Amino acid sequence: MKATTASLLARFKTLADPVRARLVVLCRATECSVSELTEVTGQSQPRISQHLKQLCDVGLLERFKDGHFVYYRVQNNGNASADQRKLLALLPDDEPLFEKDLARLRLLRSETTARETSDADRSLYRALVELTVSQPLGDLLDIGCGQGRVLKLLASRAHRLVGVDIDSDARRLARAELLLAGLSNTTLRQGDMVSLPFDDGEFDTVILDDVLLKADDPNAAVAEAKRVMNADGRLILLTSVGDRDLAVIRQNFSNWAASAGLRLALPRAVPSKQASWLYAVATTADRVIAAA
Repeated sequence: MKATTASLLARFKTLADPVRARLVVLCRATECSVSELTEVTGQSQPRISQHLKQLCDVGLLERFKDGHFVYYRVQNNGNASADQRKLLALLPDDEPLFEKDLARLRLLRSETTARETSDADRSLYRALVELTVSQPLGDLLDIGCGQGRVLKLLASRAHRLVGVDIDSDARRLARAELLLAGLSNTTLRQGDMVSLPFDDGEFDTVILDDVLLKADDPNAAVAEAKRVMNADGRLILLTSVGDRDLAVIRQNFSNWAASAGLRLALPRAVPSKQASWLYAVATTADRVIAAA
């Protein structure tokens, strides 16, 4: 028997257990901790841990650490085989037990307070969405993702989204927001902007999300963002303005991009009058991508 056939049969066998099927459906919807899965399913923690180990052993789930916590998820990148995706697609979305589990998980995470979006934020979001018209986002990395606002905005326009933030509370709130928004193509990671846990050239689009003006070494942060961006990708420098001088920020953007060997399009203020945000697109290509 071919190894691929044996692997597929092992996944069928593992997924045949109703509890394990429930766990896969939950982890397909969002990254889940053991305590969340225990609470939702009503199973004991040792029992859930045993099920999770079996699911990881056959490659249906993967395990990763985020700070002091361990999460489980269904792979949403190229490592997941086509056969695996077809197998998981057989799990029905309208199964009442699965729907009940997801409702319980949303309830667990529903303590996140809904936040109002300002006119300035809406203008920024429109500008970011316009950037997707000229070039798809592909695999996107949001450095300094906070509670996931930009991830939520761009999720439908990207193949895969990864948010990085050093603040564990922000990541916890972001997971709640992303689940409530029904977004399954996102993942969150603990990470330092100058030492990212990703391979060279892994992302098509990288956003430095309102972190550079707070960074101890913004040149190092931009260089690290360039490292994980592929050769045809683009880097979006984004910062809130506050009471800062726009001309100074523009010069900073130019200096940081130049230090990393990137070419910078003209920074754009949003809104154009009484700016709350400034962003610019940098690229390694000979052609500079114009700001929207």
